[in-house]
Amino acid sequence: MRRTERYPVKSANSLWHIYKTVPFWKVVKNFIVIQVARITPFLPLKNWMYRTFLRMKVGEKTAFALMMMPDVMFPEKISIGSNSVIGYNTTILAHEYLIKEYRLGKVDIGDHVMIGANTTILPGVHIGDGAVVAAGSVVHKDVEAGSIVGGNPLQRIRSNENKDDSLPE
Repeated sequence: MRRTERYPVKSANSLWHIYKTVPFWKVVKNFIVIQVARITPFLPLKNWMYRTFLRMKVGEKTAFALMMMPDVMFPEKISIGSNSVIGYNTTILAHEYLIKEYRLGKVDIGDHVMIGANTTILPGVHIGDGAVVAAGSVVHKDVEAGSIVGGNPLQRIRSNENKDDSLPE
């Protein structure tokens, strides 16, 4: 189950309450930084921008492919370990605005994780060290370390029991 904090709203849908939950100028700044980072081919620059301006936790040698989209409102809730690859056009969300509530949750991605292209990662999930997420997946629940998962709904393709316990150096 995803670990999110739930905030009910009483009047209009929760998106109408957006600037009560996150400052307008923070969203503007984050949007500009994200759009520049999405198209830059320089991995060290991209990681520096995410760490410095968005306050994301990004491990050493982690690589973000072109067009990766971190959460524009709460990027500081995203943590990615070392030597991971986040595929082309992947979206990592730390918030959900629904009709009667909004939800916030941290996203924790481990070391040596491979996320395939066009994947959506929802708030409140943990992806364990050495896991592989197939392209086009929707990650709506935790992923065990060393396992291979894919699809929508997300299904285990291979568990960590079939994998060597050692992670690549």
